[in-house]
Amino acid sequence: MKSQKGITILSLTVYVIAFAIVIGIVATITGFFYKNVKDISVDINPLTEFATFNSYFADEVNHSNLNVKECSTDNGQSYIIFSNNVQYTYVPANKAIYKNKIKICKDISNCTFEEKIEEGKTIITVKLEADNQQRTTTYTLRN
Repeated sequence: MKSQKGITILSLTVYVIAFAIVIGIVATITGFFYKNVKDISVDINPLTEFATFNSYFADEVNHSNLNVKECSTDNGQSYIIFSNNVQYTYVPANKAIYKNKIKICKDISNCTFEEKIEEGKTIITVKLEADNQQRTTTYTLRN
């Protein structure tokens, strides 16, 4: 009597076809996933730049006894210098915002800093534009 171990050619063919279908479905789903992740990361970029700038700037203005030394816009380049010698500068040539000499934001198409004093408090208004999205944020210095 002969031992009948193993699989037949028909069952092997069925296994290969089923395996190919499963791999095709997984590849299609993975392709859609990576395409959508790329689209989402492109859409979030301006919001990321706004949030990054806001975190740096909010931390700066929350220091006590901080004053504005100088705030100006010259030839599209806008800057603000605080009494602790920290300077935020928008350079339109490379569309970036720098804190002192460190780049903290990129792909910013416009940025302005405005200082005004109301009721004895220094108020700073920052207008940022990135990828046709604009944000205006007002900060009040702590005294």
